[in-house]
Amino acid sequence: MAIQLRYNFRVYPTPGQQEALARAFGCARVVYNDGLRLRQQTREHGTPYITDGELSRRLITEAKKTPERAWLSEVSSVVLQQALADLNTAYRNFFASITGERKGRTVAPPRFRSRKDNRQSIRFTKNSRFRVLDNGRLRLPKVGDVVVRWSRSLPSDPSSVTVVKDAAGRYFASFVVQTTDEPLPASASEVGIDLGLTHFAVLSDGMKVAAPKFLRRAARTLKRLQQDLSRKQKGSNNRKKAVVKVAKAHARVADTRRDWLHKLSTTIVRDNQAVYVEDLAVAGLARTRLAKSVHDAGWSTFVGMLEYKAARYGRTFGRVDRWFPSTRMCSDCGRVADKLALHVRSWTCPCGSVHDRDVNAARNIRAAGRADLNDRGAQVRPASVPAPRDEAVTHRELAPSGV
Repeated sequence: MAIQLRYNFRVYPTPGQQEALARAFGCARVVYNDGLRLRQQTREHGTPYITDGELSRRLITEAKKTPERAWLSEVSSVVLQQALADLNTAYRNFFASITGERKGRTVAPPRFRSRKDNRQSIRFTKNSRFRVLDNGRLRLPKVGDVVVRWSRSLPSDPSSVTVVKDAAGRYFASFVVQTTDEPLPASASEVGIDLGLTHFAVLSDGMKVAAPKFLRRAARTLKRLQQDLSRKQKGSNNRKKAVVKVAKAHARVADTRRDWLHKLSTTIVRDNQAVYVEDLAVAGLARTRLAKSVHDAGWSTFVGMLEYKAARYGRTFGRVDRWFPSTRMCSDCGRVADKLALHVRSWTCPCGSVHDRDVNAARNIRAAGRADLNDRGAQVRPASVPAPRDEAVTHRELAPSGV
């Protein structure tokens, strides 16, 4: 089955290329804001809806001929077109959300982009004629040939590339490619996974994966950098430097966590034919006193990795309903006990079985995941094929085999 993947690589533009990218970021932002402003004015005045083609003609083609927007000609027109495409996508998602067509949390209406946003990005499609040169450099129109730190080869010709500048001042090139992966050899093993905070994951075979707590480990460094930032005068150059230092520290934590989650998820998918997890209410847990630990764990990212890797390599993936009493149910006799306090780590069933709280939950999740609707009332939603959130790691030596 062919799926789309996103491959992320670090790029190192020269000072001149950084200026060209800054112009492109700014022009794309201005066109996006102009489009949003025009859409809002049209709605407020009750005038007829402006088509996408008309919006492009007014804000790009005709705007370039005016003294106020003549500098739009300094960047690739594809970048400007993609900015309007992003605006249209934002509106479609918003309307689909309020009408009920889009599931999940309500999507807010599009907002104006700020030049002070920590993350800036532009997108080039095939129409812009970007290409990877034989010497390994990435040729971007009206930017130049940018040095790329290649950690692997692309499986096919990319359909688009997004150039991103993050809060830490790093530049990345994100390629969208289509690939068809051969399914992994069949495995007789199936696993249920119970996610937690003391142990990040407990598998139904009894294996326990300790929670690395990357943010907690970096708390002292982050606290010191944040204190240094708070002492700097607003608007000063020293404050700008301190902001970058804080952003780099947070980026280091996020990169380390993402790399660790990729390695763990790849190992689990490679070793098991079917993977079942509990559908946790992460958004709700993030509003409790455990919010910092929940965000540090990265459960949603981990489950998303399991889901798309299972689809990519021919494995089965299922989510067990969040109301299924996996912790209180005896995995041997099926009896449901009373509610257990968090400090109770083991309990004894009247049938005589002694259970480790987390291992028992993982076994129940595995049992519930083997059918769409079993006699215990556990519903398992069929796995979809989502687009991966981002590519694995940027260094080949850090990547496990099979990622």
